[in-house]
Amino acid sequence: MKRYRQILIMSLVLVFFFAISGCKNEIPSGNLTRHSPNLVLKDKYTLRGEKNLYSGYQPIDSVGYINVVVEIPTGTNEKWEVDKNTGYLKWEFQNGRPRIVKYLGYPGNYGMIPRTLLPKEHGGDGDPLDVVVLGPAVSRGRILKARLIGVMRMIDNGQRDDKLIAIMADSPLGNIRSIVEMNEKFSGISHILDIWFSNYKGPGKTQSKGFGGMDEAQMILRTAMEDYETQKQASERQSILQR
Repeated sequence: MKRYRQILIMSLVLVFFFAISGCKNEIPSGNLTRHSPNLVLKDKYTLRGEKNLYSGYQPIDSVGYINVVVEIPTGTNEKWEVDKNTGYLKWEFQNGRPRIVKYLGYPGNYGMIPRTLLPKEHGGDGDPLDVVVLGPAVSRGRILKARLIGVMRMIDNGQRDDKLIAIMADSPLGNIRSIVEMNEKFSGISHILDIWFSNYKGPGKTQSKGFGGMDEAQMILRTAMEDYETQKQASERQSILQR
């Protein structure tokens, strides 16, 4: 119990640190939920980007960094997500109300990788690949370049729901290259992630199956990219047949 309390305290400190560290150039004080200036407020629950946020960006850039659409900034609780059908960023509704996660704020910038998919027929949840980018809070909707270092294997209501773990290059963790190195140099972060994602939806709804390294993370990413392309081609063929 003492160890659990210590980890929770560390979580609060880490979230606060990431939320204020370096964010003066991104988000004004007292307005952590402000969206990226590149997005247009279509209505108070919907943001539209210059491009389709799901299909309009490549998953990996020319030097190997992943592109992440930030849906939920570090330290915040409003549950926004990219709509696969429209490419808009929408505030998720639950029981007729915009969803607020009733837990500590997210321990990293949470988002998705464009042009990826975890299909249900392969045990996934039918959504794009999720990513936790460790570093200061950035604006909702920002396309963030990050270095992939590993994966947290998650099960959500019986479905595979892996969370890739990545690092912002200009963050206090910027030089970290692997989960092992992170654990050696920044003790407690993996425990915080494990505890947070195992409990934020309530008892028994999500389960952590531990962490995997860079090779496993890269394999998951490649598979999700291939599954996106497969579904895209199938949809295009179906559209041609229906003409």
